[in-house]
Amino acid sequence: MPSLLIAGGRLLDPASGTDHPLDLAIAEGRIAAIGTPANPRLPHGPADRVIDAQGLLVTPGLIDPHVHLREPGHEHKETTASGAAAAARGGFTTVCCMPNTSPPLDTPELLRFIADRAASILASDLPACRVFPVAAATKGRKGDEPAEILLAAKAGAVAFSDDGDAIASAGVMNRVLTLVKQTGLAFMQHCQDPTMTRGGAMHAGEVALRLGLTGWPRAAEEIIAERDTRLALAVGARYHVQHISSAGTADILRRARATPQGQALITGEASPHHLTLTHHACESYNTNAKVNPPLREQVDVNALKEAVADGTITVLATDHAPHAADEKALPFEEAPMGMVGLETALPLYAEALVHAGAITWPRLIALLTINPARLCNLDALGLGRLAVGGPADITLIDPDLVWTVTPNELTSRSKNSPFLGRTLRGRAVATVVAGTVRHEHPR
Repeated sequence: MPSLLIAGGRLLDPASGTDHPLDLAIAEGRIAAIGTPANPRLPHGPADRVIDAQGLLVTPGLIDPHVHLREPGHEHKETTASGAAAAARGGFTTVCCMPNTSPPLDTPELLRFIADRAASILASDLPACRVFPVAAATKGRKGDEPAEILLAAKAGAVAFSDDGDAIASAGVMNRVLTLVKQTGLAFMQHCQDPTMTRGGAMHAGEVALRLGLTGWPRAAEEIIAERDTRLALAVGARYHVQHISSAGTADILRRARATPQGQALITGEASPHHLTLTHHACESYNTNAKVNPPLREQVDVNALKEAVADGTITVLATDHAPHAADEKALPFEEAPMGMVGLETALPLYAEALVHAGAITWPRLIALLTINPARLCNLDALGLGRLAVGGPADITLIDPDLVWTVTPNELTSRSKNSPFLGRTLRGRAVATVVAGTVRHEHPR
């Protein structure tokens, strides 16, 4: 494997508190040395290749704990290969794929199928990243009976979720949390009371009224978040609130994390679209802005930014949800919910949080590296940090690169983004996975 030297960049590693101009040497897929520009050495002589990182941020490889790769069953929307390529172009070296596939990822055999697909992709020369499966928490994702949770953990699941749906029954939820606790992994909840969202197409507000669409209230999310955080604290299980969309849910999370026990057990995430868009993006029946949970109001956007800034929300996740063009061309009420996000997430996070003055670049990188690594126990593999001897998963970011989102700029098999035509600032210009450059943007 060729050796590599990344020279002249600003090295940001929140796990160690490093924020200095440092060079980084890679050999045999691992970080061989980290040093000052005057001391960029490799154990066995000069590097085979030098990457000039002047003006770039050199960070641990970004990690997304919440993506939909659609395989098996919906390969017309995305595949593990196309999704991993999109992730690499977005700067992500690791993604965790959700189990709402067909069939759902609810058995050890299906989890091993994902692991084998991921390994074969990494063994190729294609743009790619690491892929870890999140297992379904109930059989068939039906919410009626716990799945083979203990066996799934042994088969390589990094977390559990019925994402796409909530576990509506409190009794089943309690049983699931009790089993998940035994694995040491986290349960990730898509907070949605289904009795409050049937027929709902977008946020219950004035835009829905004007468009004549059925609304989807904040309370549908908040009721489940309130119930589950109480259950998780009572059981002592790790619990993660996915794609928070409302100010009320942010407050629930804040209260749940108010004690040392709460901080250890309860976490939550925000997605780029909920930090940057409101329900007004659905004007003109724009189905690319139709997501679950729905885009809400500016008061919610502001509350989510505040929750990130004060440490209530500790993880950022794209909820990358590809859908085919003909599906998104359906009438708004019938079109599927979701948008692609892996390739636009980084500059959107920077716009909403760093450029707005809510947090710094080191804080943003923590939300995208060591924090999601800890959520999914990937820190045990050395992911989410830069350390000598550790995996050489690295993202190089040009924080000032200006580019425009077009369908041709997106590698994902689907192009359902409400940000098409938008000019963004910041981009991953190189993505290194296990010491191999898996994506490089011309500079």
